[in-house]
Amino acid sequence: MPRWIMGIVCALLLATGASAAPGGMTLEQIAQTRAVTQAQISPDGRSIAYLLSVPRTLGVDPDGPARSELHVVDGAGTTRAFITGKVDIASPRWLPDGRSIAYLAKREGDDTRRLYTIPLQGGESTVAAQLRADITAFDLSPDGRQVAVLAVQRESDARKALRDKGFSQKVYEEDWRPVELWITDIGGTGEPRRIEIDGSVQSVRWSPAGDRLAVVVTPRQLTDDTMVDARVRMLSVQGRELGRVDNPGKLGEMAWSPDGAHLAIVSAADENDPREGRLTVVGRDGGAPRDLLPGLEGHVWNVAWRDASTLVFLSQEGVQSRLAEIAVTGGEQRTLLPAAGPVHMGLSVAPGGAIALVGSTPAHPSEVFHLASGANEARRLTDSNPWLADVRLARQEIVRYTARDGLELEGLLVHPIERRGNARVPLVLVVHGGPEAHFSNAWLNSYAQPAQVLAARGFASFFPNYRSSTGRGVAFSKLGHGRPGMEEFDDLVDGVDHLIETGLVDRDRVGITGGSYGGYASAWGATYYSERFAASVMFVGISDQASLVTTGDIPYEQYHVHMRAWPWEQPDMYRQQSPITHAQKSRTPTLILHGEADPRVPVMQSYMMYRYLKLAGQAPVRLVLYPGEGHGNTRGASRYDYSLRLTQWMEHYLTGRGGEPPAYEIDYALPAQAAPAR
Repeated sequence: MPRWIMGIVCALLLATGASAAPGGMTLEQIAQTRAVTQAQISPDGRSIAYLLSVPRTLGVDPDGPARSELHVVDGAGTTRAFITGKVDIASPRWLPDGRSIAYLAKREGDDTRRLYTIPLQGGESTVAAQLRADITAFDLSPDGRQVAVLAVQRESDARKALRDKGFSQKVYEEDWRPVELWITDIGGTGEPRRIEIDGSVQSVRWSPAGDRLAVVVTPRQLTDDTMVDARVRMLSVQGRELGRVDNPGKLGEMAWSPDGAHLAIVSAADENDPREGRLTVVGRDGGAPRDLLPGLEGHVWNVAWRDASTLVFLSQEGVQSRLAEIAVTGGEQRTLLPAAGPVHMGLSVAPGGAIALVGSTPAHPSEVFHLASGANEARRLTDSNPWLADVRLARQEIVRYTARDGLELEGLLVHPIERRGNARVPLVLVVHGGPEAHFSNAWLNSYAQPAQVLAARGFASFFPNYRSSTGRGVAFSKLGHGRPGMEEFDDLVDGVDHLIETGLVDRDRVGITGGSYGGYASAWGATYYSERFAASVMFVGISDQASLVTTGDIPYEQYHVHMRAWPWEQPDMYRQQSPITHAQKSRTPTLILHGEADPRVPVMQSYMMYRYLKLAGQAPVRLVLYPGEGHGNTRGASRYDYSLRLTQWMEHYLTGRGGEPPAYEIDYALPAQAAPAR
């Protein structure tokens, strides 16, 4: 008898291990949670400018993504709100004199996104640079008098006139406009000057020596090119090419040394490395990057300079982060903050050695932290969600287990807030995407993974870092190459078995969920491993590998760092590792959700999964689509709807009556008087 039918018979028995805990977190609180996204320390090290993500109020504000506000906090923790409300501030940077902050925004009345500056001591923002197109990124000259800006090439007047007449056709992968590099005076006192570059510019860094620019260029403005074909060029300020960097594969952050003699680059080890994470250095004229940490079993994602001979970096290691420094010549590292405590994901260093960090813990989302020069502990400066102090949170712990082939793995377990004696509890297995990503021992609560909400309702949640995850070095992240979903997803089941063996989890009440590659895992759990999962929630996931690589926007990335073969070279592998191939095995009630505008994993993947399961007819299946959303939901209403449907599905099939799916209409319980759209 299928488990979803047995659920009707056994509902009362199943409910005994899970109950709602008063005082726990709610989905509405997750929907209103604020988080720091960027932090930049001032040149004198006394102030930190940061961006605060502020969700819109559901049912009151017009729907849309979270707002991005500009705030400043000093070393004592005193915060000043600089630009708040209906704003979307990006890329805050201090001017070299430390008296003003530059930022990008499209403010009321603007027809394009512009570069603004605002004085630290208060006052109105002024336009620092503008073009006839949106500015997407910038970097200031060392003296603060000029700025290098990036903007997508403006549509020609002739093309716009034709489009206005109805000729709106698009030529796939050919009809693209490059991102251009411009140099202009701060304040717009001179005419902007375009730098001629063959290709499309992705980022720019102005050398502190003032004589050159490090520019990341791709052949085309296509997502695949930005992942596999991005290369660094050295240009004079006039645009003459001075050298190139022989960087392989994916690229991350870049940072010039204070004397302009070296450029630090976070890079991939080779073209088959799934994720940038090697800390490398080149000279001012480019050449071959030199890896400063060749044996690192982790991933460096953030880098800065303490002085002309010392780099500071953040390394993600396992489920923790570590802050350290190393000489430009290599050698011994010096750990500044060990791999314990808050997990940091952002880094900014002042000339005097003070450091700003963005970090979170299991008890709070991302906040601003400050590490004084010479100190051995970072101090938290902001509290963006003071209401969390009154919320009862479940225990979160690191779990280590052994896969069936002997590989040592780890993950994070969020316990239910309340557990009746030694009663086994239902489990939601949350699978990260990528697979070149990982979970950290930090805040694990979002619209797609509401761990603390589930904990308040009697569930445990498990977040495994299966093979192919980041945080454990290049070799570990390559373990799934050419074998997608094989041993990788066996690791997931082995983690569940470990929790069953400890006596915590009820093996008949396990659900699986995740997005992107995690959605692929959820589809795999609902088909190939159906006997192990009583519910599945698949988000923007993969159902057919061959059609994914031929319709998604990153076919070459898929080839280099995942499949390592084309569909015509290994058709059996593509077929066998596609969940639709195993649809007839499914006895798992499956909820499928997808953004209709997803370019990465096109929505047809979910249509195919739905139709295969529907035609197989062995278990309930539902498909929910989000118009206008892409590879993940960004708007508040879409996120809230997703959270409600995820938790409803898991409760219905893991602790509820099971059987036919719950009603598809959702009671959102929004405020009675919603603000009119404007």
